[in-house]
Amino acid sequence: MMLVSQAVGLSELELDALSELVNLGVSNAAVSLRAMVREEVVLSVPRVAVITRAEAVVNLKQEGSKRLVAVQQGFEGDITGRALLIFPEAKSMELVRAVVGGDLSLEEITEIEQEALAETGNIILNGCLGTIANNFQRSLRISLPEVIYGEGPELLSSASQTNDRVLFAYINFAVRHRDIEGYIAMTLDLPSMIMLKELLGAFIARFSSDPSTESPGVD
Repeated sequence: MMLVSQAVGLSELELDALSELVNLGVSNAAVSLRAMVREEVVLSVPRVAVITRAEAVVNLKQEGSKRLVAVQQGFEGDITGRALLIFPEAKSMELVRAVVGGDLSLEEITEIEQEALAETGNIILNGCLGTIANNFQRSLRISLPEVIYGEGPELLSSASQTNDRVLFAYINFAVRHRDIEGYIAMTLDLPSMIMLKELLGAFIARFSSDPSTESPGVD
């Protein structure tokens, strides 16, 4: 069971809105990935929480695999932080096979692993960040993707204070008859967490003022 902090600073309504935006983001990413792999791609995010860094590390340890692989991208704007797409290292080859398809040898997969992981992470993370920014009517500057390896504390470490919050989302990735489970994590310092709450409040107010709108859209 995913650990959830009792003092995250978001109301149930705000967390529901954030979950909807993350789900919209991965849905947009699935469309882009579908065009890349030319096959049906299903991305789903059944659980989203805003938790402490320590809780996020515990959740990652529950995977049963110490070594993890992540695609990380920094983002700057009204909200500043890092976004990571995280999988157990043992699943990285399976993810590459799912994305590139074909009957590639282990040597061939190893040669393209970094590039394929970076491109996949870039599509998924940009889908989430772009959707959130668009619906907040804000812009974000997003860095190029970087593939990193390590354990949970290493991946989530930063020079920021230890009371940083982590937007932590379980993600299921299905393509070419493979089901691959992983996580999206976005680390936020206290000022960014406060701004996130303000932007969610403004987003909910705009959305509530138009009862004919069924779901938030992306510009």
